[in-house]
Amino acid sequence: MSGKLKPRAVANVDAVSGVVSVNEKILRECHGLYTEPESGLIALSSALNLNLLVPRKKITVMLMGNHSAGKSSFINWYIEEHIQRTGVAIETQGFTFITSGRKRESLTGNATLHLYPHFKPLQNFEGVSEYLTTEISTSKQKKFSLVTFVDTPGLVDGDMKYPFDVDKALLWFGELCDLIFVFFDPMGQALCKRTLNIVERLNEQHGDKMHFYLSKADEAGTESDRQRVLMQIVQELCKRPGLNKCGFDMPTIYIPNSSKPCRCVNQIEDVCKTVEKTINQTVQNTLNSLEKDCELIIGNVERVLQQDVEKKSHNMRMRLKGCFFGLAGLLLPVFLLVSVILGVTSRELWTVVLGENGTEALEIYTGPVAVLWQMIPEHHILYVFLGLSLLSLLLLVLARYSFRTQRTLSKKQKRYLREQREYVQEVVKQKKKQLYEEYLRQSIGEQDMS
Repeated sequence: MSGKLKPRAVANVDAVSGVVSVNEKILRECHGLYTEPESGLIALSSALNLNLLVPRKKITVMLMGNHSAGKSSFINWYIEEHIQRTGVAIETQGFTFITSGRKRESLTGNATLHLYPHFKPLQNFEGVSEYLTTEISTSKQKKFSLVTFVDTPGLVDGDMKYPFDVDKALLWFGELCDLIFVFFDPMGQALCKRTLNIVERLNEQHGDKMHFYLSKADEAGTESDRQRVLMQIVQELCKRPGLNKCGFDMPTIYIPNSSKPCRCVNQIEDVCKTVEKTINQTVQNTLNSLEKDCELIIGNVERVLQQDVEKKSHNMRMRLKGCFFGLAGLLLPVFLLVSVILGVTSRELWTVVLGENGTEALEIYTGPVAVLWQMIPEHHILYVFLGLSLLSLLLLVLARYSFRTQRTLSKKQKRYLREQREYVQEVVKQKKKQLYEEYLRQSIGEQDMS
């Protein structure tokens, strides 16, 4: 492959074609299914108090190593554009995001954080946000439309002062990135203590993301010189407690240059294959997550609707209890009062007021209470009356408590949940099935799809 890089103008012209790969289309459409303002899965999950993660449209690859290890040169080669400065000086003082877009542009600080909302916690790192930049390129070379590179500060030992806690920032970036490429150069800085310390700590938590490369391998001298450098680096890595259990695979890579032939084996294409493999895995994971999130939402909608039915049934029982206690609490003092009045007034008076039939009916209902009332000694009547009054009050309190029902869904809310459940079942899941079939068609024949 030629080592010549395209000028920006040429690279911009190549990007105008607007060709979108299947993987790029899948990731974009999955992202849209989550972020649609009204019918997206995120909006629906918020109504169900679920926390879903929005899938990213690109993978993130962090490049780290000592200064002049060739990180920026690799990025320029990958996108075939001179977008990052290179050289032996410590060019990269901060973190630079290199991503594809519609037009060539440079962003700094808050604009970068706005473009990458999942990196917003970087604001909590003192001084880091001032050293964040984004370089947007229109290049469509290789798989760049699906990759965001993070070029990190070159690491050195000694009295070098960084404007922020570079170790902490690198560890935090390692948490969020999909791949971590560690470049070791053969020119005497490969065993930088700071680099080895951070690599060891990253490997403890993210060993599956990390890949080690001997960069600038064409500058290492003869084949025996390269083998000696590789052995030296591997031995130093194996001395670290967090790294000595790993079997190291450290391909030799360098930027190919047709005007400078080299017999050294160049495995730089393997780096591209690693990126492509991660993209494919990300597409699969995104589709699988979409399926799981759909099932989670459908299950939660059904659970909420079922709970609403149970709450309504519970509220009905509580209302019936409330009515019973309320009536008992209200009728008890009235019943007692009528019984007392009936006992101390003449029957003739009640006959005049209610008539003969009404008086007889009243005597039938209040007779037992009047008999019990007459059996109570006079000096206890006041206590019994107070006790019955407290009982009446207690019944009224129980009635009020029983009427404290649980909140249920409105008709509008239930209709919304049913519509969204149907949308997820009939639209989103079918879309996921369609996208998965498109993904598989890249690898298997049409006849095998059935």
